[in-house]
Amino acid sequence: MKIDFVLNEEKVSVEVEHSNRLLDVLRDDLHQISVKEGCGEGECGSCSVLMNGKLVNSCLIAIASVDGCHILTLEGYRKTKRFEAIRKGFEVSGSVQCGFCTPGFVLAAEALLSENPDPSALEVMKGIEGNLCRCTGYQMIVAGILEAKEIGKGLW
Repeated sequence: MKIDFVLNEEKVSVEVEHSNRLLDVLRDDLHQISVKEGCGEGECGSCSVLMNGKLVNSCLIAIASVDGCHILTLEGYRKTKRFEAIRKGFEVSGSVQCGFCTPGFVLAAEALLSENPDPSALEVMKGIEGNLCRCTGYQMIVAGILEAKEIGKGLW
């Protein structure tokens, strides 16, 4: 089956089995290594991408449903000014430890700040609740997103 979609602002076309997951196509066929399989059940957020601007778990998305969609991974997002604000916020706050979950948290932060450019700490916690981290204890991630909103004021 042929699937056409936009990946990181570039049109792509892939020949795949209709039952393949978006996660597998992104990693195996399109070399988007920021998209990782953590749980394979949509519980951890390590496979998060933005699909038509909404945060989704790519391990739960059948590739057939992606035809015509816009997909953004960290590889594409890191080219933006918004990413720079989040990167700096995470850096200042010590939000990153092992880094396995970081791409999912960065995209969750983007989704949250796009919807609410001035979230409270409680709203940030709610916005990242689908992402798991085994290293930081979340306080530093929340602090990083709050720092990013200040650094990037006016970008969202």
